[in-house]
Amino acid sequence: MTRKKLLLFLVAVVIIVGSGAFLLSAYSRPRVAQQPIRFSHKIHAEDFKIACEYCHSYARRAAVAGIPSVQRCMGCHKITAADKPEIQKLQNHWNQKQPIQWVKVTSMPDFVFFEHWPHIRAGVKCQTCHGSIETMEETLQVKPLNMSECLACHRKEKVSIDCVTCHR
Repeated sequence: MTRKKLLLFLVAVVIIVGSGAFLLSAYSRPRVAQQPIRFSHKIHAEDFKIACEYCHSYARRAAVAGIPSVQRCMGCHKITAADKPEIQKLQNHWNQKQPIQWVKVTSMPDFVFFEHWPHIRAGVKCQTCHGSIETMEETLQVKPLNMSECLACHRKEKVSIDCVTCHR
């Protein structure tokens, strides 16, 4: 092999390994996002015992769990904590009839087909994939949502591990 071919080969290997490492880390590290309004799952889900599905109402019937509308939030916050700065930001969105542009925290690769509803109906708790979300002051993706995690759970629960279950 000539020096030029060897150099091109090494460059290709570095690019491939580097890309793989980047993609792996992108889907496995805890995600922290600066949100437009500070939101505490701890206050809502742990302290006040609001069920996940009250705010994430699509989880029972759709692919995505959904983010609550400003209207849903204002149902309580017209009165509750209305003097707090973060609730005043919420009130501004309500007054301007503007949705809140939340930053996505939890994500999966585009080639994965995932729906919340079969998991919810099977009794899988939100914490199984999202960690102790009810204790979080700031929403984080605490564990990788990857094939090995999903397969381990599917095997443990004795549900389908057929490729088309998640890849369509």
